[in-house]
Amino acid sequence: MELITVNQSTCVKCGLCSNVCPSGVLSMNENGPIAIHPDNCITCGHCVAVCPSSSIDNIKTPLSNQLDLESFPIIDSSTAESFLRSRRSIRCYKEAQVPQQTLLKLVNIARFAPTASNTQGLSYIIIKNKKILQQAANIVVEWMEYQLKNSPSPHWSFSRHVKNYREAGEDSILRNAPHIILATSTKDFKNGIKNTISAFSYLELFATTLGLGSCWAGLFEMCAFSDYKPLLELLQIPDNKVITGAVMVGYPKYKYRKIVDRNPLEVEFID
Repeated sequence: MELITVNQSTCVKCGLCSNVCPSGVLSMNENGPIAIHPDNCITCGHCVAVCPSSSIDNIKTPLSNQLDLESFPIIDSSTAESFLRSRRSIRCYKEAQVPQQTLLKLVNIARFAPTASNTQGLSYIIIKNKKILQQAANIVVEWMEYQLKNSPSPHWSFSRHVKNYREAGEDSILRNAPHIILATSTKDFKNGIKNTISAFSYLELFATTLGLGSCWAGLFEMCAFSDYKPLLELLQIPDNKVITGAVMVGYPKYKYRKIVDRNPLEVEFID
């Protein structure tokens, strides 16, 4: 089957589809676009989305699956800035569970994030079981204790987290979050972590619209990235897969009344 089909009666031969193709798949002739390098297609859908007359179809990104974009941009810059700056890393959560459909809605948005050459390649695990979360936190503490004893340069914060956990029962690993969302990829997928950063950025920003808070589980990730067997076995990660990221999710316990500030902008132009 051909990669693209073109409605000759509506195609205006403007060449936009060929111009926006990032991998040189399309070229133009007297009849309109043709696929000269179909194997190069990265399934981005640009050719279908840019066509002013909806004349081109692509079997990898079918026109029937494309939703119309009535106007762009969707929101003005002032609203967008307020939205982006209102998001904070949440480390204090209510005990309430997030409904499964809400969690699915949250994770679903992550798959629309841009990825390297549109490789995507991620799957997700949503942990809802409180006992498993507690076991995971304990395993990460045990891993940190091992690092403190055996690593020549353990992370500076490990001793503090271990002490808080062992002496005060404070979970600064997973922050008593009701849910953890893991991203995974196959071991041979080189863009796993990079794509996860992009996907989880979408997820974390979208979370605020659902009334949810989130925070990267950095200590958990450090343990997972070291392929610590007890953690991988607890989470039943298949041998051919790796964890590429982890985010805590739940309803924020507290309400913040100021937007985020950061260090002053540092930038230079090269003319």
